[in-house]
This record gives sequence, C-alpha cells and structure tokens, in this order.
Amino acid sequence: MKTETTIHGLTASLQTARTSRKTIGFVPTMGNLHQGHLNLVREAKKLCDVVVVSIFVNPIQFGEGEDFESYPRTLEQDSHLLADVGCDIIFAPTVDQMYGKQPRLTNITVGGITNDLCGQSRPGHFDGVAVVVTKLFNIVQPNFAFFGQKDYQQLAVIRQFVKDLNIPVEVIGVPITRAEDGLALSSRNGYLTEDQRKIAPTIYQSLKQAEKELHAGAALSEVLLNIKTQLTDAGFVVDYVEARQPNLQPIEIFNQDIVLFIAAKLGSTRLIDNLQVQFKA
Repeated sequence: MKTETTIHGLTASLQTARTSRKTIGFVPTMGNLHQGHLNLVREAKKLCDVVVVSIFVNPIQFGEGEDFESYPRTLEQDSHLLADVGCDIIFAPTVDQMYGKQPRLTNITVGGITNDLCGQSRPGHFDGVAVVVTKLFNIVQPNFAFFGQKDYQQLAVIRQFVKDLNIPVEVIGVPITRAEDGLALSSRNGYLTEDQRKIAPTIYQSLKQAEKELHAGAALSEVLLNIKTQLTDAGFVVDYVEARQPNLQPIEIFNQDIVLFIAAKLGSTRLIDNLQVQFKA
C-alpha cells in the first residue's frame, strides 16, 4: 500500500492502472476511520481493481464554531486499518496541496435539496462538500466512488452534481454500519462521554419504533412528534426530525416509501441518522 501526499504523486501512482484499463474505486474520507469507512473499502474491493482512499479534513465544509481544529487526525492508525482491508493507495494531501495559497474564486452550489435538513442548520456545508468532492474526483478520476448512506443528504447532493456536471463516475451508496446497540457509526461518536454513549442508541430505537407505528397505521405527523418527544425526554436537543420522499422532496402522508431523518445534539456532539421505511399497501 502506498501513501501519496501530492496530486502529482497520486497521478504517477495511478498511471499503470490507467494504462492497463484497470477499474479505480475511490472512498473519500476525513480520516479517524471506523468500521463504516472500512466497509466502504470492502465494497470497493469487490468491484474495483485498484482502491484509493483519501484522508483529508476539509476546512471549507466546517462552519463557524464547528470542530475543524479539534477533528481527530489519526493517519498512522488509519493506515494500519486500511492496509488490513486491502486499500491500494492512501491520498493524504495538505490543505495547501488541495487549495493552494491563492483565494478560491469558484464555488459549487446544489440548489433545492441543500436548503433544509442539515443544509439549514449548517449553512455553506454542502457547498464545501461539493467543491472538495469535485476536486477529488478530478484528481483521482475514479470509475466508482463509494459513500455511506448515513449521510443520506450528502449522498443525494453528490449524485446531483455528478449528474448535472457530467462527471464520469458511478456513485454507489453503501448501507449504514451500526454498532451492536444500533448507533450509526461516526467519527464524532468518539466525542461522547460514557454516559452519553449509553443514551445515543435512542436515536435508532426511536426510528425503529416510528417504523412500527407507521406500519400500524399511525399518522406521519404524530409519529414524527413521538420521535421528538422520545429524544427530548432522553436528553437530546433536537435539530430536526423530518420525513422525506427518497428524492428528498417533502411528504406529509405515509402513502409511499419514505426516509425518516434525525439530527440531534447530545451535549456538544451532533449526531445524525436516517431510516428508509417501505410502504406496505
């Protein structure tokens, strides 16, 4: 396994694969890896000849007061984990390597689907994601790119600009990896205290309870209110609890497949999760 820190070095490392027409799979990450990330690499290995994983904490997707400076940088540990699952190349650039020293004058904004949910509470976040992922796609030029469905809205944003900008990559969503107690794996789970970690699975429990209530005939508005109440009673500060169509369009009645979304803070840690609920006629 190679580790490249420059665009030129990565391009050189991929030259043989390109020349021999091997398929390149790509997993973009911000490091501090967990089993969710490693499952993305495992999926990439199934489909692709060569797998590249980027490790880059992207400053332009963090808002004011968010955790950019404190976000864990664990490259050595990440490297060992990636070697164990068969990653071929790590791309770990600096901020200067990705953005240069001159001001960036170009932005990428995906309208509509970024206006609410996490886009409302984290203004500018998805613009930052769109810019860095586009840059990484241009640098790596993969055939396939793999993203976790925990960040459902982010996945939708990426699929949208890939389609709109004719970027020649197939975007593949991989199901959420969960701990045994149901908590969606996230690098930010490491910020939770021991007591908070015991409470955190309430998010997934509330989603599964909501699924049962919907299939039992409860009104969607009532189910969403029940989730908010359950989370608030458990000690969360709820950012949003929403239902959407799979394409993120609003929905008020459970008469088709939907996705339930939660974002809530436990102490200072913001957690997100979602559950796709099938409609049974």
